[in-house]
Amino acid sequence: MLQLLDGLAAEIDANQIATCVYAIHDPNEGRLVYASAGHLPILVRDEDGTVQRADEPTGPPLGTGGWIHASGSIALPPGSTAVLYTDGLVERRDEDLDEGIAALERALSGATGTPQVVCDRLVRSAGVTPDHDDDVAVLVLQHPARKGAEAELFRNAALELLGGVEAAPRARAFASGVLTSWRFPAELHDLGVLATSELVANSLQHGTPPMRLRLRRTDRRLIIEVTDGDDHLPRRRRAEPGDESGRGIAIVATIASNWGSRRTPGGGKAVWCEFVLQKP
Repeated sequence: MLQLLDGLAAEIDANQIATCVYAIHDPNEGRLVYASAGHLPILVRDEDGTVQRADEPTGPPLGTGGWIHASGSIALPPGSTAVLYTDGLVERRDEDLDEGIAALERALSGATGTPQVVCDRLVRSAGVTPDHDDDVAVLVLQHPARKGAEAELFRNAALELLGGVEAAPRARAFASGVLTSWRFPAELHDLGVLATSELVANSLQHGTPPMRLRLRRTDRRLIIEVTDGDDHLPRRRRAEPGDESGRGIAIVATIASNWGSRRTPGGGKAVWCEFVLQKP
C-alpha cells in the first residue's frame, strides 16, 4: 500500500513529501500491524494506563521514491486504546518534538472513555484552539474488553493446516463444527463451509507452508481467513468452460459479502472473506 502511495505522491508533485501510517488491527492476535512512511509513532494505552510507543518508522516519507516499507507491530489487547495523530497535535515552534510526544503520552495515560471522549481530551491537553496555526488530525482506536452475553458475539477459532491435501477435509469438518457451535442458520453454515473449502484449496494449490485457517465472528460479521507462506496475492479470474480449476476465488467473491487479500509481516499472505450477519 505505501509503495503505491509513494509512486502516486511522486506523480502529484516530485518536490513534495508526506508522511503516512497504515495499520491493520488483528483482534484474534491482539496486535496492531502497521507500516509507517516517516510518520510519528503510534501510542497504545493498556487497561492500567501504561502507554507504549511503537517502534521507529518502517520506511521514509512518501514521495522519496524507490523504497521498500517494511511492517512493524505493537500489542493491542482487549481493553487497550491506540492513538494515531499528525504533527500538528504535538509540534510547537518553541519546544522539541519529543517533548510534545511525551506530553501526549502523559495525557493519554489518564484518558478513559469512548474514542470521542479520549480524542477531545487529547486535543484539549495539547492546547489546540480554533485559531491553531497547523492542521490537526487524531484517530483513536479501541479494542473493547467484552464480558458476559456480549462476549458470546465475539468468538474466534483456528486450525493449523498440516498434511497436504488431507488438510482440506479436516478444514471443512473443523469449519462445520465451529459454525454449528456458533449457532448460525443452515444457509450461512453451508456458505461458510463452502468458502472455507475454496480458500483452503486455493492455499494448498498455490501457497506454501505454514498454512492456517481462522474463523472469527463479531456482532456484525463472520470472517474466514487462510494464511500461508507465499506472498503472491490471488486475483479473481474467469475460468474457461474446459478448465478444471481456477474458479475458487470467483466462487468466494460470489457467495461472500466481501473478500480480499494482504501480505503478512515476515512474508506470506492472508486471503479472507466475510459474511454480513443479519440483525436479530
